[in-house]
Amino acid sequence: MNYPIIAKILGRVMGLEALLMVPSIIAAIWYKESALWYLETAAIATALAVLLNLPKVKNRNFYAREGFVSVALAWILMSAVGALPFVFSGEETSYVDAFFEIVSGFTTTGSTILTDIEGMSKGILLWRSLSHWIGGMGVLVFIMAVMPLSEDRSMYIMRAEVPGTTFGKLVPRIRTSSAITYLIYIALTIILIVLLCAGGMPFFDSLNHAMATAGTGGFSVKTLSIGYYDSVYIDYVTSIFMLLFGVNFSIYFLLLVKKFKEALTDSEFLAYFGIALGAAVLIAFDIWDEYGGFWSAFRYSLFQVSSLMTTTGFATADFIYWPAFSKSILILVMLIGASAGSTGGGLKVSRIIIFFKSAAAELGRMLTPRRTISVRMNGKPIPNATVHNTLVFIGFYFLLTFIFVAVVSLDGYDFETTFASVVSCMSNVGPGLGPAGPMGSFDIFSDVSKVVLSFAMLAGRLEIFPMILLFSADTWRRH
Repeated sequence: MNYPIIAKILGRVMGLEALLMVPSIIAAIWYKESALWYLETAAIATALAVLLNLPKVKNRNFYAREGFVSVALAWILMSAVGALPFVFSGEETSYVDAFFEIVSGFTTTGSTILTDIEGMSKGILLWRSLSHWIGGMGVLVFIMAVMPLSEDRSMYIMRAEVPGTTFGKLVPRIRTSSAITYLIYIALTIILIVLLCAGGMPFFDSLNHAMATAGTGGFSVKTLSIGYYDSVYIDYVTSIFMLLFGVNFSIYFLLLVKKFKEALTDSEFLAYFGIALGAAVLIAFDIWDEYGGFWSAFRYSLFQVSSLMTTTGFATADFIYWPAFSKSILILVMLIGASAGSTGGGLKVSRIIIFFKSAAAELGRMLTPRRTISVRMNGKPIPNATVHNTLVFIGFYFLLTFIFVAVVSLDGYDFETTFASVVSCMSNVGPGLGPAGPMGSFDIFSDVSKVVLSFAMLAGRLEIFPMILLFSADTWRRH
């Protein structure tokens, strides 16, 4: 294991976190709040950055092990330091609660232990939303976009941090690819801020909600979330942009280079929107009577489907009171998640497609053993290694889910509340069902459960393998 290089990468992460305190410092000064909490955190992050950069790098070898370990440790360290403003401000007295909150922010989950969001300081609210925005595209992806790393190190880090079945570069150089992705990300965020302001949402609220939407995070500055504004315009604008941020960003690149047919006929792209719109229509028919007509019901169903499928977690309705059929569909889209290469979580639509196609291929081989059947997507055969990785990922996903459910169930809540909360954290969705629903809080759980759910959020955001490998003895064994 090349510890000096890992330390250097972690040092860059701490340097970035120190800089990320600047917006909250500015907000605190603007709104006449104390900026000391963020200055203290920035000082600690800077000190760690200096210490981590002390080891001299003699061996520049960097392989998959170092990539997975760097990513996993970076997210844990970023969260450990990022929790400090909540504690220093006194707005969270428990470090476990603060850690849960910021892990939820960086992993773009949006599950919260806060019960009086309007009572929080502006600087803290901005820090929560900024953690979504940085975590959405990836902490180390951002670093690669603005600071040079060698191409081989960048490749291993991207494979470990970017969600999806495989990592594909938009252009030959990874740093350029990261920069292009972030430019698209920034442009969409700015457009959303403008549109929300045009709908009558105050600028501070628009900025926070745009960052939370871009990162598909779901932290709101209002206890009632987007439902606070009770605006058809804001509901539809937010619904559309949640879906847009759940699209594989390579689709936007294809559109920019005018490869329209390739972009708009992509299998995952079509399946993603097909599932989202199909689920929204089915739920709208199911809750028709509660909202006095199809279009009124569709407004709420589309928003909640967009929110949960992209794992954003905003709410305009307390869907825990919806019929069982609607709640079942919502849990299903929660599990499916968004597209690979997006800011959304979940299993990913591409994995669902590969799973069903590989199942169909296996059934075909049973009927005609001598026949060669390949799994294809977009007309191209999928490598057997990718199919194998997908099936292993899905297996690990459900295995960890059931283990976490067993541990969290010790708190004594009903199965629906426990299961939905674990799935919500593993899929980085945000709200669960029952007391932890869209109008509730995860504060109901014990400290042990909060730590377990924090691990679930990190595992879900990093696609499970980096977190598992971090605790594997073979990872640290000398080869």
